[in-house]
Parts: sequence; C-alpha cells; structure tokens
Amino acid sequence: MVILEQLIEALRDELQQYGEMLAQLDHQQQFIGLRGADDILHSISAINMQSGTIQRARETRHQAQQQLARALREPDDSTFAHLVPLMPEPYRPLVTALVQENNELLQRVRQRADQNQVQLRRSLELMQRFLVTLSPEGLPAEVNGDANPVLAVEPGSPLYDAIV
Repeated sequence: MVILEQLIEALRDELQQYGEMLAQLDHQQQFIGLRGADDILHSISAINMQSGTIQRARETRHQAQQQLARALREPDDSTFAHLVPLMPEPYRPLVTALVQENNELLQRVRQRADQNQVQLRRSLELMQRFLVTLSPEGLPAEVNGDANPVLAVEPGSPLYDAIV
C-alpha cells in the first residue's frame, strides 16, 4: 500500500530529525559548560534551523497520516491509536514502533532543551552579576553612560530571548 509506505517514510524522517535535534542540543550543552559565547550563539542558530526542519518533517508526516485516514475512510484528525488497528497486519508493528520511538525521542529532546535552557539562564545570571560588580554604584555599564559596555543583556533583548 503506497500510502502506508509514505507514512512509514515520513515517520522515519521525523525520527531522524528528532535525533539530529538531540545531537544539536548535546553539542550545545558542551558549549554551555565551556562558556563559549560565540559557540553558544552558533548552536542556537543551528538549533533554530533544525527546529524548522523538524516542523517540515512533522507536517509531511501529518499529511501522510491524513492521507491514510482518508484511504481508510476515517476522519482526517484520526490518531495513530485509532488508525493502527485498521491497517493491514504486516504494517502494524512497524508503524507502532516508529510512532513510539518518535514520541520517546521527542520527550528526550524536550528534556534536553529544558536542561540547556536552565544552564543558559544560570550562565546569563552569573554574567549579569559579574557586570554589576564592574559598574560604578552597582549599575549596569550602559546606565552609567559608559560608551563601551562590556556586555548588556537585558530581558527582552534578542540575545536574551535567544538564550532564554
């Protein structure tokens, strides 16, 4: 069944993309430990790109899932829990395993992203405390009119948003 083969391929691609994201997050975690600001910023960019790739893979999988639902004369929003029992028997174990692996890997990606975010926040807080110690009267350098502040990362700034 061509539709099932397309769905299986889409699930495999989605799984691969989650694996790539987990590798990117692991890579970023190494940079956080080393405090390499440029490397961290590059890793954030790579993670954002991978996030777009994941979104495209998810959309492709979702479309394949909808096509299967239509072929089985089920609603477009049918879940895998509903669709798998309606599939030909030889496909059920593979599709079930791929869906389960995707869900498990997505959970690991979310956990790693949360860990990285906590570490990046901690690093940002430490940097902000450091900057306060360098500024007269404990104010950030740019508040005191210093033309060459060391670093000013304020909540709401693009760098702050990228890190947090």
